[in-house]
Amino acid sequence: MSNFDGSWREFQFETLVDLSLLVGGVRPEDEMVEGLLHHAVGTLDARCGLAGTLRRDGQFSFVRAVGIRADLEHLESLFGSDLLERLGRGEIVRVERPDDGPPFELIAAPLRWRDSLLGLVVLGDKESREGRTSFSESDSRFLLSLAGLVAAAVSTSRHVATVERDKSRLEEENRALRDIAKRQGFVGTSPPVDRMLELVKRVAPTGVSVMLRGESGVGKERVARLLHGSSDRSEGPFVPLNCAALPESLLEAELFGIEEGVATGVSKRLGKIELAEGGTLFLDEVGDLSLSLQAKLLRVVQEREFERLGGRERIAVDLRLVTATNRDLENMVEQGLFREDLYYRLRVVVIQVPPLRERRTDIPLLARHFLEIYGEQFGRAGLEFDREAVRVLSSYDFPGNVRELENVIQAAIALAPPGEVITTDDLGLDDQQRPDRETDPTMSLKDLEHRHILRVLEATGGNRVEAARLLGIDRTTLYRKMKQNASNDA
Repeated sequence: MSNFDGSWREFQFETLVDLSLLVGGVRPEDEMVEGLLHHAVGTLDARCGLAGTLRRDGQFSFVRAVGIRADLEHLESLFGSDLLERLGRGEIVRVERPDDGPPFELIAAPLRWRDSLLGLVVLGDKESREGRTSFSESDSRFLLSLAGLVAAAVSTSRHVATVERDKSRLEEENRALRDIAKRQGFVGTSPPVDRMLELVKRVAPTGVSVMLRGESGVGKERVARLLHGSSDRSEGPFVPLNCAALPESLLEAELFGIEEGVATGVSKRLGKIELAEGGTLFLDEVGDLSLSLQAKLLRVVQEREFERLGGRERIAVDLRLVTATNRDLENMVEQGLFREDLYYRLRVVVIQVPPLRERRTDIPLLARHFLEIYGEQFGRAGLEFDREAVRVLSSYDFPGNVRELENVIQAAIALAPPGEVITTDDLGLDDQQRPDRETDPTMSLKDLEHRHILRVLEATGGNRVEAARLLGIDRTTLYRKMKQNASNDA
């Protein structure tokens, strides 16, 4: 090998190293295109050249040119209309033109990565000290190496750009969803809440029936409102109904409405189903429906029609049904207490709303949220928690979940002595009420809940209405829990 050949190979190697450094990391495509053209023209002594990356539609994304027109139509007139097709197969395309004007010789190499054509590089008229000369096979292979190096970097750059766009879009969607959630009163940034909100975001636009599962006080109605507000029915009504709050006779009329003249002095009244036309009907504690009402609700779900109480007219209705329960519906189905056909039609998608003890990092956020709201409402704006109060709140299990926390904060604001700081004494969570200081770690959650209910009843002098308010649950739920615990004790 001559000294010239050795120097030439060394020069090519240095060019490859320089270009590798240029495209290393994640670089903008225009920088990589410019670097490719500069190194290709300079190393192979071309009189003219062009380098560019392609979009999916086959047009240039970025292009740089020296001494040659930078458009695909012109290149196809020089190389032939099948230029991109041949480059897409990984070929080097070479053409020699008659002596009717430069360029006389052209070679094109593909920027190809994993069978995808990402761009091309074209060189024309190799020059030497003796004048014009031809590009050698070695030149073609070297040009292909430069193109391959840049193609890999372009692919990486595009992948990173796609990931960043998707990440930005997802962050924007999550930010918008959190804004909606906050307006609906659902505050939280913990991983369990993020997972739940992601599911809400995916399900909301679909219109399918959704069942919300979770303990009392976790905020199921707020999640239902969030589903409604994020759907294409957001301009329609959101109509909630607690199925556990009314006896069966009143619940049927409340749900389906009543015709005039059913009984003496009874006037026509629209039910919740009819009022939810074009919007969302939210049935809380759906597990408390009697079997007869379950059968009537099944007809609404299946046929999207119903009859008012005492009426015979079939009324069509367009609504989305969201239900919620903290009961074991699967066990109720096995015992014949809940219709299996209705169960499967209501739980098309199930969203689990996490209890507060599983999202403890949200407790300070929620506490400050309620402090801001009720501080303004009670004329005590500017109140803050001291550090120990935040620690105690964060370590407490809150069997009544968010509703209990909300009530605790309301009481603390109302009862705190004059000043700007709420302390642990203002919270009313004494040592015996703090699970982290008093609870047997082997105690079951049900036993813990039972013990806490008894303490609250004791603190209220047996007043069940007040106890239910402090626990953040309705009286029916309190009665049911007391009955369940009594039967378990027996």
